Amino acid sequence: MLSGAVALGVNQAWKKETQFTPWVILTGMITLAFFLLIVAFVENPFSRIWATLDGKVFRSMVQPVGTFLIYPPNGVGLNPLLRHPGMIVHPPMLYAGFAGFVIPFSFAVASLVTGRNDSDWLRISRPWALGAWTFLTIGLVLGSRWAYDVLGWGGYWGWDPVEVAALIPWLTGTAFIHSLIVQSKRQLFKRWNFVLIILTFCMVVFGIFLTRSGVLDSVHAFSQSNIGPMFFVFISLTFIASLALLLWRWKLLVSDGQMGSLFSKESAFLFNNLLFILLFLICLAGVLFPLVSEVFTGTKMTVGASWYKQTTGPVFGGLLLLMGVVPLTAWGSTSAGKLGKRLWLPVSISLVVPVLTAFLSGLNWGGIVALWLITLAALVTLFDIGNAVVHRMKAQKEGFFIALGRVFVRNHHRYGGYLVHLGVVMIALGVVGVEFYQTQTQQTLAKGEALQLDSFKLTFTDLFQYQTTDGRAVTQAVMQISRDGRLLATINPRSDYFDLYRQSVTAPGRMSTLAEDLYVVLVDWQPTTTSAVTFHVYHNPLINWFWIGAVVMVLGALLAIGLPDRRKVESS
Repeated sequence: MLSGAVALGVNQAWKKETQFTPWVILTGMITLAFFLLIVAFVENPFSRIWATLDGKVFRSMVQPVGTFLIYPPNGVGLNPLLRHPGMIVHPPMLYAGFAGFVIPFSFAVASLVTGRNDSDWLRISRPWALGAWTFLTIGLVLGSRWAYDVLGWGGYWGWDPVEVAALIPWLTGTAFIHSLIVQSKRQLFKRWNFVLIILTFCMVVFGIFLTRSGVLDSVHAFSQSNIGPMFFVFISLTFIASLALLLWRWKLLVSDGQMGSLFSKESAFLFNNLLFILLFLICLAGVLFPLVSEVFTGTKMTVGASWYKQTTGPVFGGLLLLMGVVPLTAWGSTSAGKLGKRLWLPVSISLVVPVLTAFLSGLNWGGIVALWLITLAALVTLFDIGNAVVHRMKAQKEGFFIALGRVFVRNHHRYGGYLVHLGVVMIALGVVGVEFYQTQTQQTLAKGEALQLDSFKLTFTDLFQYQTTDGRAVTQAVMQISRDGRLLATINPRSDYFDLYRQSVTAPGRMSTLAEDLYVVLVDWQPTTTSAVTFHVYHNPLINWFWIGAVVMVLGALLAIGLPDRRKVESS
């Protein structure tokens, strides 16, 4: 993936900016050489196992003197936890995202070395950044889905160190994609953009290091490696060299435009950058804390999911607020009065949702505020799209769907971004449903007994145990879900025991609708009589909007990068 990305990036530099070409080649080749060095000499996946007559074992591509080749009779196969359809795509998507960010970084280095003060490097880097961000988004969401389907805890994101390490470059990459808009429109944030892409690239390498080195305790720690020192040296040298290069050109990177008023679009994007940097620092601190604590105290201390939620929750709320405000601001200058006139209608309408929620579900201030922010962001985005569609319908005498399609196609950068924002709103809705309104219970039942959770009645009717041809001992329960005496679904939570690994893997039973998930985990049972079976049941409101929103986000990103510029097509 990395070699392909570097080859395509060099080809693009050769065609569009020959002055950048040697430096893009140099940066890409150094990065590629580092990873090839690791693959060839440190962690070679093709090395074979050799042994001496006295029992010493070696791994090598070529036969050491005095050894013979060992042929293992059979491998143990893939870890049972990873036998999930999403795992076919999850790692390649993450690494495609990581590889994609190498190209914007290479063009940034080329621009700094050549002393350019223009936006040409951003113009070339934008589709690469969007593509890498899209791959990274797909990888993160598939990882969340794996956690939801396999780990049996009713959640989608555990703030595991490796999860957070993969999220960090997504955060800085998102900030970079937003920040480059300001430079392309107003010739501002030139220094910001270099800082953000340098951070993103360094965090990409840092994320790979944490994933492969095993220095942190993680549910993702399926392998151990000794590549840590090499990665540390590479990250350090890359960051120091990039920072030195940036400081060398710092005075040259003077913005040509002027910042607008406090309520202008430029100021809103500045706040956006600051919030993403704050999220980056919080996540980085959480990941590094175990390593730092071990160095200074000898004990590896960790921060839990509750710390991440308490510290990042308000910041994500601030980003939702910006999503509801920025479309109503203007470049250059927007007064508080004008912004207030534009905001009063969506703010007024958006208050209906939290008021109804408080009336129906009681006062949960965190959830109420979050739902208000979500509704505001959704309404403002939809209003902006609706205004453009209505204007086109009147001007071009077109029907609604034709006008809607042409609005998205003719300004796909802007409205692709709006589609991404709508996806974010849907994801936020799923997060709020689980984090603020999830209920759960754990009970032990005999056949025919039932438990009650909220308005749902779950009746345990049977338990089966059988052996599969692929070596699993399966224990599967049958539960009927009803409400107000009406049968809604029959689900089959089960537990698969892999004898070769001596490991059990949970397969929850679920009843899924747009409104909620009932998520049932088979926890324990009596192997002989099956008379007492323990279930853990989660009621996850709105969780499926998380997955729908992820699809909408990806579609929006593809729209933003997947269509040619209409003006160029017409001129040709």
